[in-house]
Amino acid sequence: MQEQSIYVKWAWKVLKEYFYKGRLPEIEKDFPEDLKKEAGCFVTLHKKDGSLRGCIGTITPTKGTLAEEIRDNAIASALRDPRFPAVKKEELEELVINVDVLEKPEETTIDELDPQEYGVIVEKGWRKGVLLPDLEGVDTVKKQLSIVLRKAGISPEEDYKVYKFKVKRYH
Repeated sequence: MQEQSIYVKWAWKVLKEYFYKGRLPEIEKDFPEDLKKEAGCFVTLHKKDGSLRGCIGTITPTKGTLAEEIRDNAIASALRDPRFPAVKKEELEELVINVDVLEKPEETTIDELDPQEYGVIVEKGWRKGVLLPDLEGVDTVKKQLSIVLRKAGISPEEDYKVYKFKVKRYH
């Protein structure tokens, strides 16, 4: 089994302190530099069978540090993903956590998309949808766009902006 990244270890610490001690861990002054930088991130919870259990994130930084982004997104993934009931303490040991750290999105065209390499954001006015890259079963641009447009409530016939972004996925 491969060693967990610092990002995943931190997400686990957040969830365990929340569920077992009823509090959030402090952002430590001596955190590694990687956790002190600013970046958007997604925290994804899967069951050990691979099925999705929660996924919440930020496209661009909303906090002062990546540690804060991961902390807030880990809690939101466990408790506030509207697609699932809140995670219960008894489920924690059956979960797998991934943390995706996002690079800055850039406006692009559909021709420049690649669902294995780039995540995609679509935007029309206040409607916005986001889909991470390299997701199981999402192997064509057509499928990627279909999913993200549906998430955003945007019709494929509408004019909309497209952005692409890369992520580093940590286990």
